[in-house]
Amino acid sequence: MALDLSSLKKAVSSLGRAIEYADSRIKGEAGTVEEEVIIAGVIQNFEFTYELCWKFIRRWLEINGEGSSVDGATRKEVFRIAAERQLIRDVEEWFEYTRARNETAHTYDTGKAKEVFEKAVSFLKVAELLLEKLEDKND
Repeated sequence: MALDLSSLKKAVSSLGRAIEYADSRIKGEAGTVEEEVIIAGVIQNFEFTYELCWKFIRRWLEINGEGSSVDGATRKEVFRIAAERQLIRDVEEWFEYTRARNETAHTYDTGKAKEVFEKAVSFLKVAELLLEKLEDKND
């Protein structure tokens, strides 16, 4: 059974547009209200895209023969299985994105917001690669 990847495609695209916009508007450290709002928007796009990515990984694994392996599994376990099935390349990298996602509750702290923003920027390429893999393996 094929997955409908349209929501993931939209999320990845939205994150890309948000990062592109931020690149054109932020001229260094966020020092203005506008820059803080833009960073917050990128972080929100990251949160949403990350959540969809991990849920699509889980769904794909369930559909493609790993149902009992992922039932009740932690995210770390799901990412390890996904690496074994060659959906993702670097498990540790996904653990880092999980930590960054968990930090988003604390983005009122400018330093943490900047760290999560940087992770969001690097996550875009990883999300695009996952989407590519899912499209290739989606049948």
